[in-house]
Amino acid sequence: MTEPLLIQFFKAAILVPITLLPILNPFGNAPVFARLSTGISRDAEKRLARQVTINCFFMLLGAMFIGSHVLAFFGISLPIVRVGGGILVIATGWRLLNDDSNSGDGDAIRAQVATRQVWSEDEFKVRSFYPISFPLTVGPGSIAASITLGANTPLRLPDVVISAGSAVLGVGLTTLVILLCYRYANGMVRMLGRLGTMVVLRLSAFILLCIGIEIFWHGVVDLLNESGLVS
Repeated sequence: MTEPLLIQFFKAAILVPITLLPILNPFGNAPVFARLSTGISRDAEKRLARQVTINCFFMLLGAMFIGSHVLAFFGISLPIVRVGGGILVIATGWRLLNDDSNSGDGDAIRAQVATRQVWSEDEFKVRSFYPISFPLTVGPGSIAASITLGANTPLRLPDVVISAGSAVLGVGLTTLVILLCYRYANGMVRMLGRLGTMVVLRLSAFILLCIGIEIFWHGVVDLLNESGLVS
């Protein structure tokens, strides 16, 4: 029996944050955000968190909506995207399960620490995107996963509306978590501590690993169907 459209909508929307949040890792990156925002006022810190959230929203949504079309332009099929994206998600989930440093996409810039000074307006705009939005929050892993999530292009109008709406809602929920984590980064660090952060990351990493396997398997099945080996 076909599921009601509303249930399909919310299931598709919830899949987005479940898949992306372990890769984005806003919980683990919150301490890095706190360090990178050192020297600015509390109001400026809130503004910075809000601007980073907006940047991440449009980057993730753009990857979901046009990422697969860009790949198609270069002749890369959607099943290959699913297989490659699934492998990447599996690898990311496995790495997070075995990573003692509690790091995500921001590993490459954790050594960059903001100096104790008040930022100018231009410096604020630059730092809100690099390195905080990219690659600390939205890095190569989360971009690839977003493309994989948006790889399916429905043909029927109701399915198109459900797909687009669920993508916007899912990315909105995802970036809302980013906003909350970064806006209250200092308090979160004190409340969770290292052990609490590790527990959250381990649980989400296991879910991510399972989702990666599912994405990979669907890609393999599609490739086998295309090759005529299975029907």
